[in-house]
Amino acid sequence: MAASHKRPPYLKVYTDRHGAERIYFRRRGYREIPLKTPLYSDAFWQSYEAAMTRPKPAIGASRIKPGSMNDVIVAYYGSPDFRTLKASTKTTYRGIIERFRKDHGEKSAARLQPRHIRRMMRDKSETPSAANNFLRILHLLMRQAIEMELREDDPTRFVRKIRVKTGGFRSWQERDIDAYIRAHPQGTRAHLALMLLLYTGLRRSDVVRVGPQHIRDGVLTIRQTKTGSEVGIPVHAKLKAAIADAPKDGMVFLKTAFGKPFTPAGFGNWFRDVTDQAGLKGLTAHGLRKAIARRLAEAGCSPHEIMAITGHQNLKEVVLYTAAANRRQMAQAAMERLNDETD
Repeated sequence: MAASHKRPPYLKVYTDRHGAERIYFRRRGYREIPLKTPLYSDAFWQSYEAAMTRPKPAIGASRIKPGSMNDVIVAYYGSPDFRTLKASTKTTYRGIIERFRKDHGEKSAARLQPRHIRRMMRDKSETPSAANNFLRILHLLMRQAIEMELREDDPTRFVRKIRVKTGGFRSWQERDIDAYIRAHPQGTRAHLALMLLLYTGLRRSDVVRVGPQHIRDGVLTIRQTKTGSEVGIPVHAKLKAAIADAPKDGMVFLKTAFGKPFTPAGFGNWFRDVTDQAGLKGLTAHGLRKAIARRLAEAGCSPHEIMAITGHQNLKEVVLYTAAANRRQMAQAAMERLNDETD
């Protein structure tokens, strides 16, 4: 049909340096998108029809320069990769992306080179973990740019992460736990928070959700927000006593001063304050997750037994606790034998 070979409007058609045909739909007020090839094929007409019938972008979207980092970021936010992330992860990613976007959003995605990224990493070198997180997020944006055919390579592949030497969150020791309890005795909200964290190993995103409905027949059962896995934790006698003193109204045990459930971030800030009040600056809620793993290891629990409580998905970290506990136990046994021989 001759009519079908009349060039429709809003097209840019060219051959790239590899000899491949490229077709783009370019319409004022719309984002440029690639169309199926070859020109005039059934696949082309289907993709062209889809492009023509797209809804008009929201006000302000037309100001995004095609091929810019802004263009890539908008596409990434609309991608399944981003939309299927957990809400807390989206918030973290957006924070990193928007800080990058503020300085580099108008720049061409195709012009970003490894040397530019290395300079950005150097600027963030005082916070190496944040720098490495930035590099990981930038990799996701570059992958999006490749899918949009704005570039053919990922420049983040040629940039090294900054080596981080850290032990992570500091684990609470028994003297720390005793000091906290002296400052916040049983019957206080701060004491209940400690017992929930210490005797469940839950992350703050989960401990703020725990309520009476999660406890049946002496077992606290909850599906973890981060991993999606379900844990069933027998309620320790000390936790049971703390819960007995807690108000029974509502769906959560831990509430703000206004009687509302905590957000994870809000709980973290509040718990840091009550920890500081006990003279324990630098200790966090996550450090109690390490403390219960340490206690279980020192009690002779296997890595898999510890994982059944904490919900860890990787044996590597848990093995560190049990290895350290085993070394201490073997050292104690060795010294006892030495004492027996020298008596």
